[in-house]
Amino acid sequence: MENFKIDVDADGIATVTFDVPGRSMNTLTSSVMAEIPQVVERIRTDEAIKGVVLTSGKDTGFCAGADLGDMAGGMLAGGGLQEAYDAGWRLNGALRELETCGKPVAAAINGLALGGGLELTLACHYRVVGDDSKIQLGLPEIKVGLFPGGGGTQRLPRLIGVQAALMQMSEGKSWRPAEAKAAGVVHEVVAEGQEVEAAKAWIKGGGKAQQPWDDKGFKLPGGGPYHPAGMQVFVMGNAMLRKQSYGNYPAVLNLMKSVYEGVQVPIEAGLRIETRYFIKTLMTPQARAMIRSLFLSKQELDKGAVRPAGVPKSDAKKVAVLGAGMMGAGIAYVQAMAGIETVLIDQTQEAADKGKQYAVDLIEKRVSRGQMTREKADATLALITPTTDYALVKGSDLVVEAVFESREIKADVTRKAEAQLEPGAVFGSNTSTLPITGLAEASVRPEDFIGIHFFSPVDKMMLVEIIMGEKTGQAALAKALDYVLKIKKTPIVVNDSRGFYTSRCFSTYLIEGMAMLEEGYAPALIDNVGRMTGMPRGPLEMHDDVALDLSYKIAKQTQADLGDKYVPNPGQDIVARMVEGGRYGRKNGMGFYDYSTKPKRLWEGLSELAPVTKTEGFGEGVEAATHVEELKTRLLYRQAVEVARCWEEGVIDDPREADLGAILGWGFAPWTGGPVSMMDEIGLKTFVETCNRLAEQYGDRFKVPQLLRDMAARGETFYGRFAPKKAA
Repeated sequence: MENFKIDVDADGIATVTFDVPGRSMNTLTSSVMAEIPQVVERIRTDEAIKGVVLTSGKDTGFCAGADLGDMAGGMLAGGGLQEAYDAGWRLNGALRELETCGKPVAAAINGLALGGGLELTLACHYRVVGDDSKIQLGLPEIKVGLFPGGGGTQRLPRLIGVQAALMQMSEGKSWRPAEAKAAGVVHEVVAEGQEVEAAKAWIKGGGKAQQPWDDKGFKLPGGGPYHPAGMQVFVMGNAMLRKQSYGNYPAVLNLMKSVYEGVQVPIEAGLRIETRYFIKTLMTPQARAMIRSLFLSKQELDKGAVRPAGVPKSDAKKVAVLGAGMMGAGIAYVQAMAGIETVLIDQTQEAADKGKQYAVDLIEKRVSRGQMTREKADATLALITPTTDYALVKGSDLVVEAVFESREIKADVTRKAEAQLEPGAVFGSNTSTLPITGLAEASVRPEDFIGIHFFSPVDKMMLVEIIMGEKTGQAALAKALDYVLKIKKTPIVVNDSRGFYTSRCFSTYLIEGMAMLEEGYAPALIDNVGRMTGMPRGPLEMHDDVALDLSYKIAKQTQADLGDKYVPNPGQDIVARMVEGGRYGRKNGMGFYDYSTKPKRLWEGLSELAPVTKTEGFGEGVEAATHVEELKTRLLYRQAVEVARCWEEGVIDDPREADLGAILGWGFAPWTGGPVSMMDEIGLKTFVETCNRLAEQYGDRFKVPQLLRDMAARGETFYGRFAPKKAA
């Protein structure tokens, strides 16, 4: 076997070492899944084997789960339902044979175990995990449009109860080792490196070769669907899952069905139920799109798929950050966590020190949770030097400017920093809207000037948008990408435009919400419909989060830049009056919502600025549903139209970057796989026809570009016509 090594010691205990060759992390590839039945057969039939310890040969973790591209392709390769089911059952059947082999099997979990990796351990009779706070144990499949299909929906509820299991699986959350033991997921937490020894000790001590659910007296923890307590779990669970998903994710519904039906029958029948629902989910367009964007495309971009060829790899050792506000402070933190010496500059020492304090607070929290040692914390914080002195920029490989969105201020700090830089060092601007080509006019070396757009909060948001100015060179792009990958973010590369790709397209969601408000729709309805589309928040809520005064200033700057060509956005006057009245959004507790109370409440004065006049069609039944669907369509299609415009203008040209950038950058409905996947799935002909109607009814903002009309006429798709960029 390629992926498993079996060593039997003098006590008859077989150590099965899981080690996929040529990979830094174990995953369940088609080759691994083909070998698992062979491993089980050896365990079952070899009389010399009295017990088994399953562990990993990698120091990076136990198993990161299924290789989804390989797995999905393999399961659906036959084309028929029976073939797909048979392929899906192979793993479940093999794991069922493992837990009924008649010999005690212990999992020595010496690293993270996620998805199918954790499911593999749940089929063992005993689980030992190393005492390392970095280890995660969880079933995160829901995040890519799936649910656990290797026995997780059957074993976890039988282990910890339906309520706890459903909450964990429906949110895709992970446990740390101590949490997993407290939850009843693992039996023992031991010192790092002692996992195999502890697992063997359990076997030698008379470990029982039987799962709890195979005991005749087994009772489901918390009760099943017809138990008074268990019944409440499913009644409330249906409501909670609906609230979380708004019906957009088939995986959520199928997860609930799999658990509900599966816990009422013997475990093997439950596993077959799970397999059927898993294959059904795998075949949905939502799962296909989410796997492609959130797993396959993300993996490719995280490995530098769009890095230009022929440019030597760089390794940023020292990076200066200009501006110690929320954004600059966050950038300094992630740089220090990546081991980069960081100079954090602001106008006053007090402001610079405050910026470093942001990193201090986050790192101290990690120490308090046991996620970082005191020594490591001190060494990390020592990498950040808060200062007002631009002379300390000297020796930096890269500069990230994160000052206020003002051309004059940005030009000033550009000149000060570049005076200290060596040839070849890169200057990156963290602007969210101002064109890079224009900002580069303040630079004496525009070929090394590039946009590096982070998202707030930097420590949590995974995307970085890299923007090429007209004169930006390929070497600067390569160095920027190397830097982004070093700080463990996902990069996309776009060409220059006002608002670039993410800010430009995201703003259409806010603006369409303002158009609805101006038309007389109720603010609560607008935000509820926004959440129903799958967006993380309603457009008015998100406008508050972004800050109304920022929208106001951007509109003023854009108007000044464009002059007579400027076209005011819907609802712009409403925002202006709110800002002039001191309502800036969430940051000062006053925007579309008042934040002085919990939960927040819509501002009562909004009804005077935007009276509600659209009340017809919102009663009950089909008419109301049709009206809501129209609003949902407007919110999603408006964003997609802007993505198509960006494509025609050459702002973006890779479907992976367009989709993943939308989901990670501004929260575009993940169930769609991204706006490009959504248009492809709808069909460009249908999409264009719908947009034609919307443009006629609501305005030119829904007019699609000629590129889309031509593609629709030829029956093309984005993923079919535009090949992704090749890796260097």
